Amino acid sequence: MTDSERQADRLGDLRATLKRIPNEPGVYRFLDAEGTVLYVGKAKALRKRVANYLRPAATPHGRTGEMLSQAAGIDWVVTGSESEALLLEDNFIKEERPPYNLRLRDDKSYPSIEVTLNEAWPRVRFFRGRRVPGNLYFGPFSSARKVRDTLELIGRIFPYRKCRGPRPGRPSGSPCLQYFIKRSLGPCDDRCTREEYLGAVNQAIDFLRGRLGEVEKDIEREMTAAATAQEFEKAALLRDRLAAVRHVHERQFMHVDEREAFDVIGLSLEDPGANVQVFRVRDGAVVDRQAFYLENAAGRETAEVLEEFLLEFYWEGSVVPPEIVAPLEDGAGLGAVLGERRGSNVSVRAAKRGPKRRLLELAQHNADLAAQTESERLARKSSSRIEALERLRDGLALDRLPLRIECYDISNLGEQHPVGSMVVFEGGVPKKAHYRKFSVRDAVGQDDFAMMNQVLRRRFERRGDDAGQYDESFAALPDLVVVDGGKGQLSAAVAALEDAGADVDVVSLAKQREEIFVPGRRDPLPLPADDSGSLLLQRIRDEAHRFAVTYHRQRRDAGLRRSPVFDELPQVGPVRRRRILEHFGSPERFLSASREEIERVPGLPRKVAREIYAHLHKTG
Repeated sequence: MTDSERQADRLGDLRATLKRIPNEPGVYRFLDAEGTVLYVGKAKALRKRVANYLRPAATPHGRTGEMLSQAAGIDWVVTGSESEALLLEDNFIKEERPPYNLRLRDDKSYPSIEVTLNEAWPRVRFFRGRRVPGNLYFGPFSSARKVRDTLELIGRIFPYRKCRGPRPGRPSGSPCLQYFIKRSLGPCDDRCTREEYLGAVNQAIDFLRGRLGEVEKDIEREMTAAATAQEFEKAALLRDRLAAVRHVHERQFMHVDEREAFDVIGLSLEDPGANVQVFRVRDGAVVDRQAFYLENAAGRETAEVLEEFLLEFYWEGSVVPPEIVAPLEDGAGLGAVLGERRGSNVSVRAAKRGPKRRLLELAQHNADLAAQTESERLARKSSSRIEALERLRDGLALDRLPLRIECYDISNLGEQHPVGSMVVFEGGVPKKAHYRKFSVRDAVGQDDFAMMNQVLRRRFERRGDDAGQYDESFAALPDLVVVDGGKGQLSAAVAALEDAGADVDVVSLAKQREEIFVPGRRDPLPLPADDSGSLLLQRIRDEAHRFAVTYHRQRRDAGLRRSPVFDELPQVGPVRRRRILEHFGSPERFLSASREEIERVPGLPRKVAREIYAHLHKTG
């Protein structure tokens, strides 16, 4: 069955499902053949909304066609109202992270500021990753530098502890330098009460929320009380802190008349994504501006993009302001959902006049400019990729542009856990959905040539749909195959392609001098290492190497976890297990090591090494 016939059958099955979908508010999800969620959406009328995707004459927007080519089923959940559907949609997206939903570019890497309220002596620190319930978060920020600059600023003003552990202090028990330069209250040495410390942390929290006026009043009140009690040194410190807060407050770059807190959102949709500008207004001043680029794979409309972005951005209720000014005609449902997270009413509306309208227009103008800049950047990047592919075609004397390039690498440590990797670049960019990993079977010794031959043979023997094992990555023939290595790996690759009956151009890239070898030529090609085509090959080769090494480590660590050798070793946990295995390569070599060899394991104390050696030889 051809790909087009298979796609037609899938769409026919999806259209047949339409009859069972009710025309009520709810959430729908497109699923692939394995039940993985591809896309989540909400609708006032489910059947009408889903039918828009499946109309025969419809031209899919953006990557919608790609999503539909993978979709094998639809499920749905009916809700009582559109607001409930919006909340359920957001929960599904957060839980399942569908690849075709709107997402912040590299959203996992956007940093935040975390206040560890779960700890007795909270810290204020840089944070990435999964958020911990109970802690307080500010962000996401558009760059790590913005987070570090903010932490540096508040760290100078507010004397919360800067030590890293969940408990304050150092092993020695003495206060650190931060205490002596007046940037910490010294909770590690009982130099402040917990109430005093939490007061400083709460002031930092208010500062991060933009409540600069309240922070000024609190510090001024403390300063007056200290002066009245004749604690002049403390009063002087509070005076300096007050001056720093006032300096920050005065230097804000825009002001509005209202003494209130609200955010202004500007949005510009530009194929293939969108740009969002967030202006944070606190106490009448614009205290921050952040820019985010969104991937809009399914081509959602402005209102839908804004709704999904705002739910993503205001994931933690603590950062939701009482008012959000955004170009939405009807934000009541979104405001109700965000209000539940904030714990009080939230208004989401478009300003019609006055200072807020001017700020909205300014945010919109900034979003348009940023989207235009991003579009131009992508165009330049696309042009440079095409140029690199053309240079590669001419330098390798290929018949056509190498739009699809596959690169292979072998990774092993001694004779343990040999693996192969296959990475795919299409149009000069990675196509990670088509990456594949290979466990090398029946490897004898460290024969990299035989391993490379095996991996390529297995890949190209699976070009069809044999035994129902269809794989989209294996079904597509590359325009160019690249193997990591020299002439030996190249010969192994050529033999494998001939055995599999695959007529594909193949080259090898030797790492030491970045030399490119082709079949039938003894010397490397005279293609400069800094040529754009050569640089593209090097990037692909490095990606294949990274992917292979990562898989090899996974297999090696899995073998280590299953090995009974380490289960009873004294003072050896997962980290030391990994270090021992990385040093020796296998449990067998570790067992045969001398005491001196064990003592040379990086990060392993000599006393622990001696105990391990004694334990091994005591038990045999």
